[in-house]
Formats: sequence, C-alpha cells, structure tokens
Amino acid sequence: MDVIVSVDRVCKDYRLGKAEVRALRSVSLDVQRGEFLSIAGPSGSGKTTLLNLIGCVDTPSSGRVSVDGRDTHALSERQLTELRLHKIGFIFQTFNLVSVLSLYQNVEFPLLLQGGLGGAERRRRIEALLEAVGLAEHARHRPSELSGGQRQRVAVARALVTRPPLVLADEPTANLDSQTGATIIDLMKEMNRRQGTTFIFSTHDPKVMSQASTLVRVADGEVVGRDVVGASAGE
Repeated sequence: MDVIVSVDRVCKDYRLGKAEVRALRSVSLDVQRGEFLSIAGPSGSGKTTLLNLIGCVDTPSSGRVSVDGRDTHALSERQLTELRLHKIGFIFQTFNLVSVLSLYQNVEFPLLLQGGLGGAERRRRIEALLEAVGLAEHARHRPSELSGGQRQRVAVARALVTRPPLVLADEPTANLDSQTGATIIDLMKEMNRRQGTTFIFSTHDPKVMSQASTLVRVADGEVVGRDVVGASAGE
C-alpha cells in the first residue's frame, strides 16, 4: 500500500506559564493514500494537535512526520510552505474565509497563490466546485451574506480547488446542524470516491465517525485504537 502520511513516535509539548503540557505522547500512525480516516476523541485528547503536525502548521517536540514521502523535519520554511500549498487542503471548523472577498474569490485564492493556471482553467475549476457544493448562484456574495453551513461548503470548495492529494478537516461539522453536517461529509466522501483524495478529519460526533473508512481513536494524547469501518477509495 502507498503511505501518504507517516507519523513516527511523535510527542508534542506546550508550555503554559511554568507548567509543561504534553499534548501528544509517542504517537505513531500511517495513513494510506485514498483513506477516509477519522481521528476521534474527546476535547483535549490531541486531535487538533495531530492534524496541525500533519498539516505542517506546527512542529513536533520529538519524532518525525512525513507527508507525501517527504520528511517535514528536513524541509526549510519555504519548502514547508510549498508542501502545504501544493499537497494539502485545509477545512477549518471556523471556516477562515476572507470577509472582503466574494465566494468566487475565496475559492480562487489558493490557485492564485499556486500560480501556473490560466484564467479560463481557474474559472472552470471554481465554477465546477461551486456548482458541486450548491453555491453557484451565490458566487458573487460575500461570506457575511451566507449561513454557517453555506460558508463551510465554500471552505470545502476552497480546500479542493487545487486538487491536493491530502485534505485535513478539523471538526468540519462541529458548528453545523445535523443535516448540513451530513451534506459536508457527503461532499468529502464524493471527492474521496471520485478522485482518490485522502481525507483525515477529526470529530467527536459518532454519526460522523460512522462515515469513515478508518477510525483512529485518541485519548490523553495517545492512539488507543484503530478500526477499519468501511471501504476507502483505493479499495
């Protein structure tokens, strides 16, 4: 099998005043390309910390993280930025949309950072994704004009527009009603099926956990279980 993410004996410590808090304790985890993997656990269990390390927005105190065959510890800041830009899509529970930009411009933004695509191809990708998430008619609206569920769908489109091999989602349904949350998960699953995109998402919602192909349970900064739930895109 093709491993897209490898976490090897990773620890992460934070300093809070004079106290040192260990958020992750010797965590090891391999993620196969095409998996639809859920990291499940209660608040404070280390889910977000683990996603941040995989997403190269934080660094481990010890241990190694490899993404798409690259040891992140060996990369310069510029190389890490390039890895995030070209290989990883992010879906945040707080949406992180740019308030002064339209939905179209928010989705286009990662493509402009990447460069290399002409205007016609950018337009084709953006319009196709906005159609897929049911927001084509709102392309010129700003985030403040949308509901929370609509904004999360824009965040999904933005994460997918560069066609990254890996998408990370931190509690993507946490601020949504159950029906809208199910729609977001269905969108992610469809991209997983159609393009083989690997998804790693954190959750504490049993309904969301049940949709994963693989369920990794964490507690007190440790991996305490891993179960195959259903078939992933590569199977």
